[in-house]
Amino acid sequence: MNWVRIILLLPVFFLYLESALAADKVQEWPHYALHKETKAPISAIKVINIFPHDIDAFTQGLVYYKGYLYESTGLHGKSTLRKVDIKTGKIIKIIKLAHEYFGEGITILGNNIYQLTWLNKTGFVYDLVEFKKVRTFSYQGEGWGITTDGQYLFMSDGSSVISCIDPMTFAVVRKIIVHEGQQQIGSLNELEFIKGEIWANIFREDIIVRISPATGKVLGWVDLSLLYSLIPKNSRIDVLNGIAYDRNRDRIFVTGKLWPNIFEIKVVIKDQK
Repeated sequence: MNWVRIILLLPVFFLYLESALAADKVQEWPHYALHKETKAPISAIKVINIFPHDIDAFTQGLVYYKGYLYESTGLHGKSTLRKVDIKTGKIIKIIKLAHEYFGEGITILGNNIYQLTWLNKTGFVYDLVEFKKVRTFSYQGEGWGITTDGQYLFMSDGSSVISCIDPMTFAVVRKIIVHEGQQQIGSLNELEFIKGEIWANIFREDIIVRISPATGKVLGWVDLSLLYSLIPKNSRIDVLNGIAYDRNRDRIFVTGKLWPNIFEIKVVIKDQK
């Protein structure tokens, strides 16, 4: 009799187990389900140009400025700040961070480069031309991505929060919670301001989320999955990370950690390839 009961209860047990696992997955990666059920527009991309990229560059931050790319790379003992010729991938200028620092996001405001580090709660300000360190600043939590609207700094910490920071005092002016409806969007990584929006890589995802800097509302998504088909199969790559914008020519560049290429992309409506 006991065996009969066990056999009869097995389907119920497995149904419960499957539901529990599914629930755990949604809790751990809420943007997976959200990306499929989102009401915000999802855009595809068209690749315009492909440029070489240092395969040893663990890209944590990327900025376009006056014809060059500025890049921050991570890993302890390998973290750098560099100026790169976009067409050739040649490093024009480079400085190495001390071994205890894991380089993270960068942005350019005025004549300065601002660079975050991951766990040290420490950021650096460099002279744009000479790469000379002119100031050190501190912040709470982890440092992930950073960008600017030309007045303030906007910083991510791997959560759903983006902090708006005064670039002179480094005080937090306000915080933005990135969300779609009632669902918060976490794992925000590298940031870039594009046409009045904040664009963010999502850690371990092949999508970019477009964010209102005023409200944190999700304005749309950009699907980058096409890029994987353009990378040699034997490439030793890590996750997508790195967004840069050329405002003068309206060009968008994306790459990833240890990726062999930087891609200039155009965003298109999903059905328009």
